[in-house]
Amino acid sequence: MVPMNAKKHAPATVPSEVAQAAQTVKGDRPHSTAPAWANRFVWMSSWKFVVVIAAAALGVAIVLELRHLIGILLISLFFALAIIPGVEALTRRFTMPRGAAVGIIFLSALVALILMVSFLIPAIVQFASAVSENLTAWMTNLNAWAADRFGSDFVDPQAAENATAPLLHAVQQWGDNVLGLVSSGLGLVFDVFTILTFTFYFAADFPRLMRTIMRRMPPERQEVVSWIARTSIEQTGGYFYSRLLLMIVCGTGAFFTMILVGMPLVYALPMALFMGFVSEFIPFIGTYLGAIIPSLVMLAVEGWVPTLILVGYVLVYQQIENYVLNPRLSSKTMELNGAVAFGGAMAGGAIAGPMGAFMALPVAALITAIAKNTGRTYDVVAQLEATDTVVDGDTVDLDAKPSG
Repeated sequence: MVPMNAKKHAPATVPSEVAQAAQTVKGDRPHSTAPAWANRFVWMSSWKFVVVIAAAALGVAIVLELRHLIGILLISLFFALAIIPGVEALTRRFTMPRGAAVGIIFLSALVALILMVSFLIPAIVQFASAVSENLTAWMTNLNAWAADRFGSDFVDPQAAENATAPLLHAVQQWGDNVLGLVSSGLGLVFDVFTILTFTFYFAADFPRLMRTIMRRMPPERQEVVSWIARTSIEQTGGYFYSRLLLMIVCGTGAFFTMILVGMPLVYALPMALFMGFVSEFIPFIGTYLGAIIPSLVMLAVEGWVPTLILVGYVLVYQQIENYVLNPRLSSKTMELNGAVAFGGAMAGGAIAGPMGAFMALPVAALITAIAKNTGRTYDVVAQLEATDTVVDGDTVDLDAKPSG
C-alpha cells in the first residue's frame, strides 16, 4: 500500500503552446549579438587608434620640416653648455651680470678668431702658391728616391699636378676673395648668427630657464633634472676647455718643432694649427690624420731627417698627452670607456657628420654618467672557484660556487 501522504513525482509536462512560443522567441534572437558596452569599446578604440596615428604622422612631418632649426638649437645648446662654466666663473669672480659675462666670452672668441684668420688666411694662400710652384719638383725628387730604392716611381708627376691644380687654384681664389665667399654663402652666415644668438640666450638665461622647467615638476624630479643639467655642463664644458687647451699645447709644440728643423713660416703656421685642431677635436683618427699631412708636407719641403724629427715629436707628445696631460685635464670631467667613446663618435658622425662626431663624446659621457648614477644597483654575487680577479681593489673568485 502507498501511504496517504506520499507524493508521486510524475514527469512535468510543458504545454505545447508555451513550448512553441519559447522556441519561436529563441529562434528570433541571434546567437552572436554583442553587448552594447563592447560596441562602444570597439568604436572608441578605433577612433583613438586613428587619432594617435594621425598625430604621429603630423609630428613626424613637423619634425622633418623643422629638422634644420632643431639641429641649430642642439648645436646652440651644446655651445651654451660649453661656455656656462666660464660664465659662472666670471660672475663669481667679478660679480657681473650673466649677459655681460657671455658678452665678454663672445668678444674674446671673436678677437681670437680675427687674429687667427688674419694670420692664417695669408699663410694658407702662400702655402697653396708654394705647393703649386714646387709640386712637380717634389714629385720628381720623390720618384728619383723611389727609383733608387725600389726601382720604380711612386706617382706620375703630371697626373699629380693635374689632380691638385684645381684644388690649389680654388684655395688661392678663396683666400684672395674672402669677402666674396662670405657674401656668396649668406645661408651659412645666417646659420652662424642664429647659432650665436641662441647660444647667447641659452647661456645668459640658463638659471631662469631651469627654474621655469622645474616649476612644472614635483620636488623629487626637480633634484634629478637639476643633477642632469649640472652633469651636462660639467661634461660638455670640461670636454671643450680641456680639448682647447690640449690643442694649444699640441699646436704650439708642433709649430716650434717645424721652425727649428727649418720649415718656412708659411708652411709651419697652417700645418701646426691643422695638427693641433685635428688631433684634439676629431676622435681617435684625428691623432693620425693630424700627423700624416704635416709629415708629408715636411717630407716634400725639407726631406727625411726633419720629417723623422717631426714624427718623433708627435710620438713623444702623444705619450705625454696620454699619461700626463690627458689624465689631469680630461679624466676629472669625462669618465668614458674607450669602446663607448669610439662607438659614440662613430654614431655621431653617421647621424650629423663632423659636428655630430665633435659633439658625440660629451653626450656619450653624459649618458654614461646618468646610467651609472640612476636606477637600482645591487652587490655583485660572483664567487666562482679557481679564477681570481681584482674588482675595485677586492679579490673576487670568479669560479667559486655560490653559497646556499
